[in-house]
Amino acid sequence: MAQFIQFTLSRAVMAIVTLLTVSLIVFSLMELVPGTCAERYLAFKNTQGSQITVADIEAEKKRLGLDRPFLVRWASWVENVFVRGQFGESCILRLNINQLLADKFWISLGICLAALLAAYLIAIPVGIVSASSKSPVTNNVLRFLSYLGLAMPNFLLALIIMLFSTVMFGDSLTGLFSKEYRDAAWSWAKFGDFLAHAWLPIFILGWSATAFALQTVRALMLDEIGKLYVTAATARGIFGRRLLWRYPARHALGPVINSLGFDLNRIFNELPVVALILTLTESGALLIESLARSNDQQLAGAIIFLLTASIVFLNFVTDIMLALMDPRVRRGLMG
Repeated sequence: MAQFIQFTLSRAVMAIVTLLTVSLIVFSLMELVPGTCAERYLAFKNTQGSQITVADIEAEKKRLGLDRPFLVRWASWVENVFVRGQFGESCILRLNINQLLADKFWISLGICLAALLAAYLIAIPVGIVSASSKSPVTNNVLRFLSYLGLAMPNFLLALIIMLFSTVMFGDSLTGLFSKEYRDAAWSWAKFGDFLAHAWLPIFILGWSATAFALQTVRALMLDEIGKLYVTAATARGIFGRRLLWRYPARHALGPVINSLGFDLNRIFNELPVVALILTLTESGALLIESLARSNDQQLAGAIIFLLTASIVFLNFVTDIMLALMDPRVRRGLMG
């Protein structure tokens, strides 16, 4: 038990170190963008008709603390993020980033996690069936569907569904809320309206994730089914689903669980493009806006850091789950 606690603490320390490293990388990238935040904001104001002088720029730099050394500013940013949970102001919008992302990031994370959950709920049982089935028709159909999921990009699937829905039903299925709920406070009615719209991005984002996970589960199961311990279990009279779930599936699912963080990252990487096509109002679309249009690096850095923190936390949880689920890892930890 002491070894397991030590393992958990070591993984927690690694997660914190990873987040600190990521914070340094993100902050450095924010600083490497040509022009300081003060210069970009005042340049934006200049395009709106304001007359900006050099003295205005220097005063804004001092107000934002940009005259301090790099490491001091990074340490201050880390303290605000880790201790206070504050990301400061958006460089261009001049709004509190926490308020900007209050709902948008959690909506994005919820969509991505729902897509990931749906992908695994489908891929794990179907992958096990595909690996154990002797029917060539079943294997070929499942293989075709998985290849189709890997070959067809998510944005193309989104365009096809939107075109079909527009032609057949006169509804493009865009957005996450109906007009009457878009700016309303959260309620059960708004949550129900959100679920009525969120199924489409969840389905689209889960499309390729399901195909990838299915291929992975099938390959791992085929590798485990041919091993001697499965043959020995069969010789002892264990057959069917009991054999599959107790022996090869239990060992094959370890790497699958360990890749949850990677899959979440891959799904979120696809979210901004899907968000633009479906006109979603969440952090994926906001990330594209801040990177490609407004050059708001403070806002983009906050979104990237929050995503990374979510992935690091998920990896920490999956490490603990794997240690509890896999007897080989558990024996190595607990003796």
